[in-house]
Amino acid sequence: MLKRIGLALLVLCISLPLFAQSVDEVTTAGETTAVRIAALKGPTAMGLVRLMDRSESGSVNGNDYDFTIVGSPTEITPLLVRGEVDIAALPANLAGVIYNNTDGALEVLAVNTLGVLYIVENGSSIHSLADLEGKTIYASGKGSTPEFSLNYILSEAGLSGKVSVEWKSEHSECVAALVNDENSAALLPQPFVTTAAMQNPGIRVAIDLNDAWDEVSPDSNLITGVIVARKPFIDEHKDAVDTFLADYKESTDFTSSNLVEAAALVGKYDIVPEKVALKALPECNIVCVTGDEMKNDLSLYLEVLYEANPASVGGRVPGEDFYYQF
Repeated sequence: MLKRIGLALLVLCISLPLFAQSVDEVTTAGETTAVRIAALKGPTAMGLVRLMDRSESGSVNGNDYDFTIVGSPTEITPLLVRGEVDIAALPANLAGVIYNNTDGALEVLAVNTLGVLYIVENGSSIHSLADLEGKTIYASGKGSTPEFSLNYILSEAGLSGKVSVEWKSEHSECVAALVNDENSAALLPQPFVTTAAMQNPGIRVAIDLNDAWDEVSPDSNLITGVIVARKPFIDEHKDAVDTFLADYKESTDFTSSNLVEAAALVGKYDIVPEKVALKALPECNIVCVTGDEMKNDLSLYLEVLYEANPASVGGRVPGEDFYYQF
């Protein structure tokens, strides 16, 4: 998750002229198209593992894939902006920020992860949003999806000012604070929820933020991650983009229906340990939503974020050209 949205914006401003890098620099061999993909460690990369495994044997359906897995959006943003990757999996709100700060130089291909945030506690006193009143929530991810989503939910539930939110720099700090404060909860993403529960059996999921979002905003979905592509790459290699989407859909279907094999691949590619992936995958809400459904779901979500905090999406709701159409 993005820790400092301002840092990402600074990188965008510095790198903006480079985003227009010609796709002629992308090499092709014979009838294959080189497709460079970057993703974040965690759920936004998990749906790619089947495709990553298939690509080790050579090109897949005419695309020669090259994958880069990074630990933070602050690493993935400059790769995308400088044209060093063609397609990227990243937080949904960050896609809006990049779009608005590069004059619309990217498009969203798919929603790839729904909500992965959970409120956990070291006990059993929280069973609804109302039970959060008077408690402290420890959280990390200030300036990105966790903050924007949590603040919106608390506001809509009438809990603004009734819940104390203390921001930490790391998820591990949240867990440590949670264990030491009996009147508290922590906001954690998968797969860290699973990791924390494996280390401390007293930690339990109290509230699924997907359910909480549905409760306060039934007309929209909580969205964590999307797949985007640079517009110059789309313009020159639309067939390769459409092929990627078909390959990615097959990969996400495999991840959802073959948990043991998928968990092994998640571990193989050092996204998270295999034993964590096996428990966490069912809760990671990995999807591949494209076309009109993607546009409808994502636009509603970004509008909600914009109304709550315009900076969360880069100052304005992205336009029609933000959404890729087959």
